[in-house]
Amino acid sequence: MEMVIAGVAAATAGAICNPLEVVKIRMQLQGELKARGQYAVHYRNVFHAFYTIATKDGFFALQKGIFPFILYQFSANSVRLGLFQLANQNGLTRNKNGSVNASKTLFYATTSGALGGVACSPFYLVKTHLQSKANEVKIAVGHQHSHEGTFHAFYTIYKEFGFKGLWRGMSSMVPRIAMTSATQLTSFEVIHEFTKAQFPDRVWTPLCLASFGTGFFMTLGMAPFDVIATRFYNQGTDANGKGLLYRTAVDCAVKTFQKEGVRGFFKGWTACYFRLGPYVMLVMVIWDRLKFQHQEYLRNKMSIPDGVVSEAA
Repeated sequence: MEMVIAGVAAATAGAICNPLEVVKIRMQLQGELKARGQYAVHYRNVFHAFYTIATKDGFFALQKGIFPFILYQFSANSVRLGLFQLANQNGLTRNKNGSVNASKTLFYATTSGALGGVACSPFYLVKTHLQSKANEVKIAVGHQHSHEGTFHAFYTIYKEFGFKGLWRGMSSMVPRIAMTSATQLTSFEVIHEFTKAQFPDRVWTPLCLASFGTGFFMTLGMAPFDVIATRFYNQGTDANGKGLLYRTAVDCAVKTFQKEGVRGFFKGWTACYFRLGPYVMLVMVIWDRLKFQHQEYLRNKMSIPDGVVSEAA
């Protein structure tokens, strides 16, 4: 049940934040393997990207890939958040006095994140292909795949490269999700514990402060891994399923640095934070409330003897 609750929380937040994911993907692919000044800038910043996509591709283009994005969020977070919650419930992330142990939290957050990366890889592959595809050729960035929709994408990839082809790019996803999980869950636990001590009589204030603080650390830590994953997944392939631009995730990182420098790893950083700030808050708030409601349900169920029906019923 813990895994389902975590998955539902993340999928709900993902559905709301999908337009920012589309913008982020386009900005990360813009100027791929080209030095500054050697490519056309279609998306100057987050707001310009929103405007450009909406006016050139159509308003609904901002919701491209929403279905696989929701599936990606559910599969990744039901595993990583669900497993982390189980570790947390069993006291594996805390000291003997009940306080947060940063090193233990980091270990379980990273491990659960890596496993989540394996589970979500096919959905991330499809959502990246769909979100990078522009209706208007003039604003296209990165490799443009010919998928007509989610099911067509899965069918095409499977038909060409088999079941294994759906996990192409996973080597870049595992470190990305592991880093995301490590920074998110560790920073959230530490910041949330601190803010609860500052605002002992409030529930929402510590939750919101911890969420937005976590969003900053997540974006800072995962940005390079996110750029690499986006490009590695989105690249075109030859008849054997080999990438046309990058052999491995490391090769992608090296080529990006050689052509674009350190700045290349932080393309779309603002869009990434604008997505992760509210996303983390939504995930943590929804996850916290769902866990609370589930615990209340279990407590109420245990307090009512079998066969006894309340007068109110």
